[in-house]
Amino acid sequence: MTGISVRQAVIAEEETVARLLATVFDELPLHSWLVPVRERHPAIFPHFFRILVGHALRHGTVHVTDDLRAAAVWLPEPSPAIEGYDELLSAACQEHVGRFHELDEAMERAHPTGLGDYEHLAFLVVHPDLQGNGIGSRLLRLHHETLDRAGRPSYLEATSPASRKLYLRHGYTDLGEPLALPFDPEAMYPLWRPVHGTE
Repeated sequence: MTGISVRQAVIAEEETVARLLATVFDELPLHSWLVPVRERHPAIFPHFFRILVGHALRHGTVHVTDDLRAAAVWLPEPSPAIEGYDELLSAACQEHVGRFHELDEAMERAHPTGLGDYEHLAFLVVHPDLQGNGIGSRLLRLHHETLDRAGRPSYLEATSPASRKLYLRHGYTDLGEPLALPFDPEAMYPLWRPVHGTE
């Protein structure tokens, strides 16, 4: 897609980006395991994502399209802890907070060790109406260029075989076994991109 503008998000757009994530990711099997009652999703996921988006806006990089219908959320690793995270998570996720903690623990176990500092792509999201137009790839290339200039590798967890294929095309390789999650209808795939990976 040509003519689409990408920029860094600002703090005032925190809620809008969080709601985009909650909307697009709501079809993931993971969300149905985290919050089994679908009717509860609108009351939980926007608040959950706002915690993480707000942290990235303050300590990482959040790229968005001008219409705020696509976003890439990056965090440096190591990065500062989220102040009061347990309390924020409990308030956002309510009776389902235990499952969110299980997910956090599984993802923490999969994170790279012994490879030095890196950048973590926490989320890459494109509104369904815009998917298939190369917007996700453009968001990836934008930050990959910055990381390559800085000599900094990156890491992510792909949430499906299809998204894994996208990332493989952008220079990522598998890093260890898929995450072992309790619900397990579809694995999450840890992936690593070295500096100057193939685009």
